[in-house]
Amino acid sequence: MSALRPDRILVSEIFESVQGEGPSVGMPSIFLRLGLCNLQCTFCDTPYTWDFKRYDKEKELVSRDVDDLAEELSAYRSRNLVITGGEPLLQGEALVALLRLLPSHRVEVESAATRMPSEALLERVDQWNLSPKLSGSGNEERHRLKPEVLQRFAKHPRAHFKFVIAEEEDLEEVDELVSRFTIPEERVILMPEGVEEEKLVRRGRRLVERAIERGYRYGHRLHITLYGDERGR
Repeated sequence: MSALRPDRILVSEIFESVQGEGPSVGMPSIFLRLGLCNLQCTFCDTPYTWDFKRYDKEKELVSRDVDDLAEELSAYRSRNLVITGGEPLLQGEALVALLRLLPSHRVEVESAATRMPSEALLERVDQWNLSPKLSGSGNEERHRLKPEVLQRFAKHPRAHFKFVIAEEEDLEEVDELVSRFTIPEERVILMPEGVEEEKLVRRGRRLVERAIERGYRYGHRLHITLYGDERGR
């Protein structure tokens, strides 16, 4: 696999569905899933984008020319483009080049907020779906929390913060981060961890009450309800 280049993007998969998480849940969307990640979350549901001890990198990722990729994305019916991963901001320079070729698309980027986007990318993206990782993710704090990045995004009106909640203690971490980085409560989303509908419902029922108490939003995982943990959905 060649090194990262500003005119090429490492792609894991492309598919059309509806947005399953975050503020635009239910919106018909094209999903552009990129390869590579700088974190290793224990609950990751897309390990094939980065865990190349278990998956064959040559089979999982394809290096695409940005011009050809833009042409393919333009052929889909949907005009909401969700760029996810992996960690998309590892390929930020190439994303700027790609999005210049897609001026009519509404763009969402899903990121763990560990990399600072360029100003060009920050302003071009219509919605940032950020998911800072908590200690339960299995990542060391120095890797999963980047204060300067979180501070920048906390001030950005189009940035939303989605926290994956597995245990009650996770909520204390969320409260601390919201206070520390002055994240507006209305842009905080609590989402239960899990890839099985029964677990999501069980955890979700408890989590709704916690969200109401704090003035946060509750977010489910619509795609799990519709398709289960099926790849490319």
